Amino acid sequence: MLRRPVTDIFFDLDHTLWDFERNSALTYKKIFGTHGISVSLPEFLECYIPLNLHYWKLYREGKIEKQALRYQRLKTVFDQLGYSITDEMIHLLSEAYIDQLSTYTHLIPSALEVLRYLRPKYKLHIITNGFEEVQSRKLNNSGIAEYFDKVIDSERAGVKKPHPAIFHMALQLTGAMPDSSVMIGDSLEADILGARAVGLQTLHFNAHQEPSHENGPIIEDLREIKRYL
Repeated sequence: MLRRPVTDIFFDLDHTLWDFERNSALTYKKIFGTHGISVSLPEFLECYIPLNLHYWKLYREGKIEKQALRYQRLKTVFDQLGYSITDEMIHLLSEAYIDQLSTYTHLIPSALEVLRYLRPKYKLHIITNGFEEVQSRKLNNSGIAEYFDKVIDSERAGVKKPHPAIFHMALQLTGAMPDSSVMIGDSLEADILGARAVGLQTLHFNAHQEPSHENGPIIEDLREIKRYL
């Protein structure tokens, strides 16, 4: 259970509130059609989803830069599929993907219901490793920006979750205290272990069917948040 009282709740965005996989698939379907890319979308996504998570981990650890992430996740998938494509087209697709991604607005099931439940009781904030220009559009276009007091992104912080500095910045900007704050996110490494290392309480939204662990409560459905808060 969580310690009381709780005053502030920090959410991750992608895979926690904003349905990244669904919106990403719709984006690729659109841009492949626009640019005449004749790969099987299911086969592409089967390769892309784990590779994207892999490259985001490298980005989170500071091992690659933003542009390398955007290029390599596509280049690697097309290579694995044996699909011949120029670097110029990969860069074009990468830019089109970033431009179009936030136009899709599907949320994780029950996300809006839970935000409506929490907002009158707590101050809500976002801590995200996503790119600043994309994340703000996601929040606005999906109609949930109004629920959050502060949005802290890794580009602004200069470090990425799970680095302690991004959590310290979030606490400073919001005036929240660690022991009365809760971090809710899908990544055990970035969200849960990162937040717990600086004293925040956590709820792990287990969106990726990870093994059970002892690092705080685990939920499988966002509606379970109501049991804790």
